[in-house]
Amino acid sequence: MLPQPTDGFAWAQAPAGPALVCRALQPLADHVFTTRRWTLGSAAVAIDADWQPVATALNVELAHLVRVHQVHGHAVFVRRAGDRPSRPDADVIVSADSSAALAIQTADCVPLLIADARTGAVAAAHAGWRGLAARVPSAAVEALTREFGSRPGDLVAAVGPSIRACCYEVGADVVDAFARAGFADAAIAGWFTTSPQPSSRNPSMPGLPRPPRSNHWYFDGSTAVRHQLEAAGVPARRIHVAELCTASHPEVLCSYRRDGNGAGRMAGAIRPRTSNRKSHN
Repeated sequence: MLPQPTDGFAWAQAPAGPALVCRALQPLADHVFTTRRWTLGSAAVAIDADWQPVATALNVELAHLVRVHQVHGHAVFVRRAGDRPSRPDADVIVSADSSAALAIQTADCVPLLIADARTGAVAAAHAGWRGLAARVPSAAVEALTREFGSRPGDLVAAVGPSIRACCYEVGADVVDAFARAGFADAAIAGWFTTSPQPSSRNPSMPGLPRPPRSNHWYFDGSTAVRHQLEAAGVPARRIHVAELCTASHPEVLCSYRRDGNGAGRMAGAIRPRTSNRKSHN
């Protein structure tokens, strides 16, 4: 049985397996959040062929599935029509080229997809805790604004499955990284708790320390994404979070924290639609 996301999301059955889609994003851009049952989900070290079902789902050739070498930073790659294939170091991809789809991979980190309801430009971003400390969501919004004339108020954001505070234990170095990055104490307190936070949707995975270890916290990365998007000007009503923890659902979702080096990968992928493009006036 597939786990139940929030109402802003729905399960779709693609030829490669079940995929999660965001209802608010569907009218604006073709997109998928893939699952463990896709070829990519069983590939601890993915090869190009593992990405073919993702390209097929978005109706592009594999050569037009734009990916980057993810480095847990906040660098942005801008894809424009006619660009030659490349795979630079980056964690954010932005484009308005409807001949290409953008894809990032995760196995606990937060996958973020954004579409501009006015211009049709899109973004795909990968954010682990290092990327969130580096403000990846803001980098994605700023890149769409700078490169394609987007306005934050016109953006719709979908935050796919990622590891959550029910399962994700981190040390003081992670908390300290956010403090050094200048985040307010109140924000940090809202993202880190001293004990796991299971729910009916996301039970804690087996093996967590009992009782919780001192000087360790449980991190809620998807809430950090939401708050950073809001700070960047995206309206709260346009931000949709699936609220599915990757570590909680071993039959459906990939998790490096749960499965270690044998974990597969999931994709967050999005393709602009030419019909969405309007004047920037």
